[in-house]
Amino acid sequence: MPGKLIFALAQLNPTVGDISGNLSKLRSVRERAAGKDADLVVTTELFLSGYPAEDLVLKPSFQNSLRKAVDELAADTADGGPAVLVGVPWYEDGKLYNAALLLDGGKIAGKVFKYDLPNYGPFDEKRIFCAAPLQKPLLFRGVRLGVMICEDMWTPPCAGHLKSLGAEILVVPNGSPFEIGKTGTRRNLAAKRVKETCLPLIYLNQICGQDELVFDGSSFVLDAAANPVATLPSWAEDVGTLTFDNGVVLSDARSLLPPLDTNADIYHALMTGLRDYVNKNGFPGIVLGLSGGIDSSLSAALAVDALGPDRVWGVMLPSPYTSTDSIEDATALAHALGCKLDSIPITDAMKVFDAVLDPTLGDKKRGVTQENIQARCRGLLLMALSNATGNMVLSTGNKSEMSVGYSTLYGDMCGGFSVLKDVYKTDVYNVSRWRNAHKPASALGPDGPVIPERALTKAPTAELRPNQKDEDSLPPYSVLDGILERLIERDMGLGDIEKDGFDRAVAARVWTMLDNAEYKRRQSPPGVKITRRSLSRDRRYPITNKYREA
Repeated sequence: MPGKLIFALAQLNPTVGDISGNLSKLRSVRERAAGKDADLVVTTELFLSGYPAEDLVLKPSFQNSLRKAVDELAADTADGGPAVLVGVPWYEDGKLYNAALLLDGGKIAGKVFKYDLPNYGPFDEKRIFCAAPLQKPLLFRGVRLGVMICEDMWTPPCAGHLKSLGAEILVVPNGSPFEIGKTGTRRNLAAKRVKETCLPLIYLNQICGQDELVFDGSSFVLDAAANPVATLPSWAEDVGTLTFDNGVVLSDARSLLPPLDTNADIYHALMTGLRDYVNKNGFPGIVLGLSGGIDSSLSAALAVDALGPDRVWGVMLPSPYTSTDSIEDATALAHALGCKLDSIPITDAMKVFDAVLDPTLGDKKRGVTQENIQARCRGLLLMALSNATGNMVLSTGNKSEMSVGYSTLYGDMCGGFSVLKDVYKTDVYNVSRWRNAHKPASALGPDGPVIPERALTKAPTAELRPNQKDEDSLPPYSVLDGILERLIERDMGLGDIEKDGFDRAVAARVWTMLDNAEYKRRQSPPGVKITRRSLSRDRRYPITNKYREA
């Protein structure tokens, strides 16, 4: 008969490359788990190295440091306390595997290597790790654990194989990045594995930001009938205990947490990604240009919620075309958020560039050239403030603008991070309204509405020439975003887009702008990924590209 085990599920925030810090965090959890009489602490995928560590795992000195950490952690388990199932890159017989090691009784008591290596979207594991054959269950204190590492649960073979070899419970350490709507996908796939095997399943995911990826946690446990019996929160570290007794899983009386709505999920994702990027890279804070528009307003709100108002520096950079409304809205925003605000007019800088270029370009410098000079003046000044203080410049462009090149290289595209890089303009408005009505529990900013109502209702404009509006150059954002989503996320052709109700000529124009802006996007800062196909690793189009659909 199956034995009884108490699991401690460690939904934690590791840092890539911080082996000692990750080890210390895990030791602290193990000590807490011992106080709850836990038998086994389960960690997430590649926890000890941090995930994804990319080519860092290929470095011999890094591997040596990981082995020393594993030896230390294994030695800890000689005290008779909880064992640990820890994720770590592991060399075995000259091959590097994505591994989960069972540490118990002062030694490595078992090993599981990942079978199905993902090689799509942001994943590139086949060039780093070796794929293992189908694995055997780990026998631990009388219970056979069917351990499947992340992708091994997403496809059928592993679960059925482990069941055939006597597995009694499925344990799935994950590094599953957040995407809009992905929570339901995970639950459905986990339920399929349970229904195929009639085994309970533990799904454990990390919570962190790592460069462009964010991980939401949202761990859960299903019983042998695929019913949820326990959940861990989204967007927060947590350690939950779970009892497995005679084939039945029992939660620690933790209530089942409902999923967040889409706007809440997006806001938490952006806040988490920005917070971890700034903090883990050691920036004292951020500096950003405040225009009074919706993009910079939402970026500032996210920064204050992620870092606190004392680490956010807003700078207005008005030109002769900046409206009084914009100045008032930027001022009201900074006041509501409680962050520092300065104003550096760029009129004199514009005059200097005009004088310098006039002998060479004359009237040719008018139009787009002068507009881009304004954006680059602003970028130059923000980077100077960054150089002088160490604060990171936060870029404020959104996915709609980045898609069609409605942005200026070395101007508004400059910076160390772009928090709205994967957020369509229509979603910028939706998420901004959500923040005015809600404050996340972990947010460090103020309660109540923070984004001025006028920023939400006025026509979007770059204010680089008199009476300029975004729709002078672009389709309405409701139309533009619908077309872009079909081109980027779904790879639809013009005929299918037209069938969905969009004008074919407009769609063709947007497609041309999308492809022509590829060279700009290659030079853009990293930013939080929240959709299935972000404009970086997920969509790799050639810059030199003459294909157009007839």
